[in-house]
Amino acid sequence: MLGVAGVIAAAVIILILEVPYLIKKKLRRETWVFSFILLFAVGMGIAVSLQVYIPNPRNGLTTIYKPLYELLKKWME
Repeated sequence: MLGVAGVIAAAVIILILEVPYLIKKKLRRETWVFSFILLFAVGMGIAVSLQVYIPNPRNGLTTIYKPLYELLKKWME
């Protein structure tokens, strides 16, 4: 639980430091993108602190591209 509190505290500090500048400069799209990325990062941070299994994206890409690699390798021989 301490890890979750730390992640949330860090997110609040980042929000306090960054969002007023974005709002002051009227950067609406940037504020939305910043908020989305921060929300995603907080979610991932909480999941890691709770030791939730998060699959590696590389494994999925390997599963998708390995047959293509094998086909091209066989074709190039």
